[in-house]
Amino acid sequence: MTRRAVVTGASSGIGEATVRALRTAGWDVVGVARRADRLAAIEQETGAAVFAADLTVPADVDALTSWLAETGTVHALVSVAGGARGTDRIEDGSAADWQWMFDVNVLATQRLLAALLPQLREASAVDGHADTVFVTSTAAFTPYPGGGGYNAAKAAEAMIPHVLRQELGGEPIRVVEVAPGMVYTEEFTLNRLGGDVDAAERVYDGVVEPLVAGDVADVIVYALNAPGHVNLDLITMRPVAQSAQHLLARGPLRPRTADTRPA
Repeated sequence: MTRRAVVTGASSGIGEATVRALRTAGWDVVGVARRADRLAAIEQETGAAVFAADLTVPADVDALTSWLAETGTVHALVSVAGGARGTDRIEDGSAADWQWMFDVNVLATQRLLAALLPQLREASAVDGHADTVFVTSTAAFTPYPGGGGYNAAKAAEAMIPHVLRQELGGEPIRVVEVAPGMVYTEEFTLNRLGGDVDAAERVYDGVVEPLVAGDVADVIVYALNAPGHVNLDLITMRPVAQSAQHLLARGPLRPRTADTRPA
């Protein structure tokens, strides 16, 4: 049996990488994002089905839900769509930016999940189990200066899988959270910093091998392909160079000697 996954945020970054990785692993995939032109290219390259929708718009979610019901079974929802805006201190923050982050990270996630749970239940009744995967962030549980709005949005988003895991107790539906740390993608930091290319590059300057979108996608595929009775509740992943949210090694990674160890 070929299983079908719905992947949001599919037009770039982790979402796009997840579409590609799942297709390589033999899944049927529906990629969902706002940008129809990007989706069309992914459809042509991977053979995935695509659906253009803005998940902050209830009518778009309704249309997607109906189309999915008409076109096949939904075995998995992989919720990747989200984003950050700004690095202001809380006292200087933009309420509009905070509202946008809450809309795209939290409300859109809840809206689509609620709409698709009936289809996931149907799949689990026939096929033994269904899956939900939520890509949040280490920002959900590690605060840092300039991250207030994103910290708040991701913490709220993380509560969706945390609570859902309990609310679905007794049902054969897995609930997985993947919380990446530093991930280098083309758009995330650039969008967060208002398109400032130089500032975006400085975030990663000197960091040896930050995570890339494909690293996160590989973990998602692993979680989905694990035996059906195995639930990976929370997967926290960072590059080796990032030992904590605020601790980044910039420059080559080398074993310490007696002379170079900290006192």
